[in-house]
Amino acid sequence: MTAVNAAFKPRIFSGIQPSGGLTLGNYLGALKRFVEKQDEGNETIYCLVDLHAITVWQDPQALRHQTREAAAAFIAAGIDPARSILFNQSQVGAHAEMGWLLNCVARLGWMNRMTQFKDKAGKNSEHVSLGLYAYPSLMAADILVYHATLVPVGEDQKQHVELTRDIAAKFNHDYGVDFFPAPVPVIEGAAARVMSLRDGSKKMSKSDPSDASRINLTDNADMIAGKIRKARTDAEPLPETLDALKDRPEARNLVNIYAALSGEAPQAVVSRFAGQGFGTFKPALADLAVAKLEPISSQMARLMADPAEIDRILGIGAERADAIARPILERTYDIMGMVRSRHPRA
Repeated sequence: MTAVNAAFKPRIFSGIQPSGGLTLGNYLGALKRFVEKQDEGNETIYCLVDLHAITVWQDPQALRHQTREAAAAFIAAGIDPARSILFNQSQVGAHAEMGWLLNCVARLGWMNRMTQFKDKAGKNSEHVSLGLYAYPSLMAADILVYHATLVPVGEDQKQHVELTRDIAAKFNHDYGVDFFPAPVPVIEGAAARVMSLRDGSKKMSKSDPSDASRINLTDNADMIAGKIRKARTDAEPLPETLDALKDRPEARNLVNIYAALSGEAPQAVVSRFAGQGFGTFKPALADLAVAKLEPISSQMARLMADPAEIDRILGIGAERADAIARPILERTYDIMGMVRSRHPRA
């Protein structure tokens, strides 16, 4: 923990948007890491960020289904709702309230530097929602409302955690307090960024129009194996060193996926399969992927058959999250000079 965070309880916060089916990339880059974090002795808070999802229009029925499906994926992957706090963001009002307070701390110039907004808005930035522009500030609120000190994220979200640190520092400076910690982004592992099975230069995405570009966590064993077999590669055998894959993005992606699923270093995988072609490597990867992922997809199907139980788990998680967030939010209001005379609800 950094020196500035020494006074704060170690606490992990991270979240995933329930805006479409989760993929192998979400599992290796997030869910697998989240499960591992449960055993490291820190409090773990995991959130389905449905308020972020609505920065672009969502069909209400689809959003409800996707939120429950994402919760099922967390649980099937190994998140224990008794050991970690699992909830959907909109059930804890402190997120939205803190989001507004931090909107008034964040600077416009900081928001203009957020590269993900430019990527998502494209040439139609005048027509996207204000929420899409401001959501990095809400992300900062998600983190700071729990005084989280560690934030597992993908490389593409690191800039948002850096913004969170800037907002925390400015708040502390402006109000002469040492109230918010400076959260640290946690980016680790061989497959922290999983690429498309059809184009090794692009991130695996649930929004890609080609279903063959990704492995969905709802795919059955035959679908998983078939997508691995059809994944784009090149004609060369695997080399002896990882450096030799630098200009072979599809090959490097498959090696990284194998390494992340098996828990090995990518160099160990390359060494084992050196000189062998993809006719040998792909079946081995397919077998490994099916062994690791098919139990998750089967468990998700069982969980989704009882949506009321998923809702119950999310509701309990929201109550636990609110118990942490509400006092921090109330203290934030107090620091900022708001009169807080309303009696708490019974």
